Amino acid sequence: MLRFLRFVFLAVLAIVLVAVASANLEVVTLRLLPAEMDAFLGVSWSIEVPLFLAIFAGIVAGLGIGFVWEWFREAKHRAAATEHRREAGRLEREVKRLKDARPEPEDEVLAILEGRGTGR
Repeated sequence: MLRFLRFVFLAVLAIVLVAVASANLEVVTLRLLPAEMDAFLGVSWSIEVPLFLAIFAGIVAGLGIGFVWEWFREAKHRAAATEHRREAGRLEREVKRLKDARPEPEDEVLAILEGRGTGR
């Protein structure tokens, strides 16, 4: 059922994207800098593309910037989780070592309570 819903969603998304693209076929000029700054700096970079490409490129750029921003924002949480896993592993090894190195009780009462007996 989930696979079917995913295919339906992707189909609807494709139809919407094709509709947006077909409605925005006009060619626009994208400039790196405003015209006044181009003349002042002597840099004149521009490109002519269909409007839908400019729209889709803006969406993709926004998503990319958002993903990178979140990745940096969550870095402290990933570092803390790694440190907690490392500490848990260290503590598990210490507990195992302490259980294996359990000394025989010197008191006969403790030996009886632990179920080892005194060997008599």
